Amino acid sequence: MDIKTDLSLDAKGLACPMPIVKTKKSMKDIEAGQVLEVLATDKGSKADLAAWAKSAGHQYLGTVEEGDVLKHYVRKASDEDTQETKHDKVVNNEELQNVRSDENALILDVRESAEYAFEHIPEATSIPLGELDDRADELDRSKKVYVVCRTGNRSDMAAQKLVEKGFENVYNVVPGMSDWSGETTSLNK
Repeated sequence: MDIKTDLSLDAKGLACPMPIVKTKKSMKDIEAGQVLEVLATDKGSKADLAAWAKSAGHQYLGTVEEGDVLKHYVRKASDEDTQETKHDKVVNNEELQNVRSDENALILDVRESAEYAFEHIPEATSIPLGELDDRADELDRSKKVYVVCRTGNRSDMAAQKLVEKGFENVYNVVPGMSDWSGETTSLNK
């Protein structure tokens, strides 16, 4: 399948959040209505780019898999439509540390399963961002949900998704695991 694009971005070999960071930067190099092709090898990039495009007002067109390479296609919206939304309830790592033992709190880790396996907060439930639409009903809606990822980007998108699905008490944890100094465990322990 030959898809016409206006710019191609090579993000192969990069892990989250770098494909999104580079995509966001490359969007400045194309005009409204043009299509950006993002070449990536990070399997989580499909859900990440789709969610980012939606929150930024761009149109995620889809992904074509060619071997290990994912070719993502994003159409740039007009400048008036690209106001990136951010989840308004944000807590820092220290605040998350203080609610870890709260029975009314649920910590949701939306990183990829491999990231979670090597290091996570002991009380955290793992549902990768790309699986959240299908698995959100596994979460207790009566609890306060604290969403964590590596930097706060995926967790922001996940928090927005949960609110769209009717969750009321959802908090994005920033900066997340990249600066977490509290207790962690791994699936190997």
